[in-house]
Amino acid sequence: MSVPAFSPVIEDPQLTKAVSDLEQVRGGWAEELTKLDKYMRGQQEISYMSDAMRKEFGDAITDLVLNFPELVVEAHGDRLDVEGFRFPGETSGNDALWGVWQANNMDERSVMGHTDALGLTKAAVIVGAGDDTDLPVITVESAMDCSWIRSPATGAVTSALKRWAESDGSQWASLYVPGTTRTVTLDRGTWRVTSKDDHGLDRVPLVPLINRPRIKYRDGRSEFASVIPIADAANKMATDMMVSGEYHAMPRRWVFGLKRSDFVGSDGSPKAAWSSIKGRLWANENADVKVGQFPESDLRNFHDTIKLLARLVAQMAALPIDYLAFDSVNPPSADALRAAESRLVKRVERRQTSFGDSWEEVMRLVMLFQRGSLEPNAARLETVWREASTPTVSQKADATVKLYSAGIIPREQAWVDMGYSPVQRADMAGMFASETSTDPIVAATRNLAAGTGNAPAGG
Repeated sequence: MSVPAFSPVIEDPQLTKAVSDLEQVRGGWAEELTKLDKYMRGQQEISYMSDAMRKEFGDAITDLVLNFPELVVEAHGDRLDVEGFRFPGETSGNDALWGVWQANNMDERSVMGHTDALGLTKAAVIVGAGDDTDLPVITVESAMDCSWIRSPATGAVTSALKRWAESDGSQWASLYVPGTTRTVTLDRGTWRVTSKDDHGLDRVPLVPLINRPRIKYRDGRSEFASVIPIADAANKMATDMMVSGEYHAMPRRWVFGLKRSDFVGSDGSPKAAWSSIKGRLWANENADVKVGQFPESDLRNFHDTIKLLARLVAQMAALPIDYLAFDSVNPPSADALRAAESRLVKRVERRQTSFGDSWEEVMRLVMLFQRGSLEPNAARLETVWREASTPTVSQKADATVKLYSAGIIPREQAWVDMGYSPVQRADMAGMFASETSTDPIVAATRNLAAGTGNAPAGG
């Protein structure tokens, strides 16, 4: 039987360097992303609890984590919902782009991208050509699996990478550069190209989704970065409160005339200090032993400290204080709620601006993959967001009706202001057109309401 000859893997120096540079960037992000991810999941360690205290208490005390970072992310993310995309002159949104969005289940995936970007500073969106359909494929990726390098001159992404491992342990990556996407696998320590897509685009089909970018720090900052020290302090106080609760539930005792060696178990072995404190009965034959107990302690100092720290979190994260339920039990008025959430609304609108730029670039990539060229006014594409504030339906309807009746806004804009989705607006337009074409009285009423004064022919 013949033995197949060994086939060496030919190394491509340029490919190896490109992957190595991007892997170095990804490795530089790993420590911070891992730390932030632990805070988002409430799995961070209690910063102020000593090892000696953990050893002494054992399983009697568990860490109590007040997950303020997750609260901050959810409070902002709950107000970030994409409702469509539109070019100048479009009122109900662009149906073609929204169809690609829906086909890729981006209603759900965009929320995951916003959550990761808010908490972990960044996420990534990748666009590619579809395999079995002419619709491009959009995927939202974790920054733990991706990396990118920007041009120092323009800040544009010049190359990007996505890494993953298959169930059999094989290592894979996709390398994105303008004009080409290459899929590579690690073969005996060398990256080998397995497939290549020469799409010819003049840009990288990976778009970073960045929270709080700055001129010198384009890859962002976590929304709860300023809250981390306060959250650590709150977790420390909450855990201490649980420790004190053990003492508070059992009056603290004192004794004179006994030695530590008098506290032994049934097998004659010495009891730990915590077991001695929790003992139900202390007994000794020595008549000179005196036993008593101290007054019970009050945990109010822990409650007040945790409330203070929670208020600091609300101030740093622009959260209305009712999010933390420390104010009066009486529900505030609608005007008070709007005033309290004004800072949060403005902060979310800032996120809509930065995230919207990324989603618009994603849709431009969709156009390039789908049609090979951009629309003439593609640079003016706009992301349509659901309103970040929470006005009551009656107040919104009243204001919209007044603007429409005064002729300040058209009917389609009134639908937008009322928060109807692009699909709902298209359906309503069809309903109005059907009513107008079949009922002359309705048509006359519509014309009068629009200020034209024209009755239908034959009326």
